[in-house]
Amino acid sequence: MKAGRASEGLTYEKVLKMFEETDKKFQETDKKFQETAQQFKETDKKIDKLEGFFSSQWGKFIESLVEGDLVNLLNERNISIHFTSTNNKLLYEGKEYEFDILAVNSDEVVVVEVKTSLKVEDVKWFLEELSLFRKMLKKYESCRVYGAVAYLKASEAADKYAYRNGLFVIKATGNSAIITNDKKFEPRSF
Repeated sequence: MKAGRASEGLTYEKVLKMFEETDKKFQETDKKFQETAQQFKETDKKIDKLEGFFSSQWGKFIESLVEGDLVNLLNERNISIHFTSTNNKLLYEGKEYEFDILAVNSDEVVVVEVKTSLKVEDVKWFLEELSLFRKMLKKYESCRVYGAVAYLKASEAADKYAYRNGLFVIKATGNSAIITNDKKFEPRSF
């Protein structure tokens, strides 16, 4: 009999009203969820922007560290450098290219790609660019062109891959940089 009394208080209208209220609360919760999701997206965009800023600043620091030692490092490898230039941007066949550092004398050019974290795919991509270097920059057409990768950290044994492909391998260390190739190393001319 007690169960009967409890059900007497529930009418179709009361149940319908409870469903409508529940539906309204679900809609409010969904709206709050959508607003929160949008806030997360905006926060992610801000974090990505900051990450890009810090990565580019870190990259510029590594570039300046490497460039500061590059002349001496290459002189030790019997490549006398007359000047260096950074952030060499050009357009070739409708595609943009950038060479981080060029170290030049009258007969030779060393093209340096600088990465904070060097990966094998970075080396492969750089080797492709080096194969086009003389075509892109005709003024160096008669020069021997060498390649170098400089990095703070190498993953996937990218430094060894670069070495096996004839590139100078330059590691940024503390407040300087070193060429890790052994003294017997013969750089590949591109």
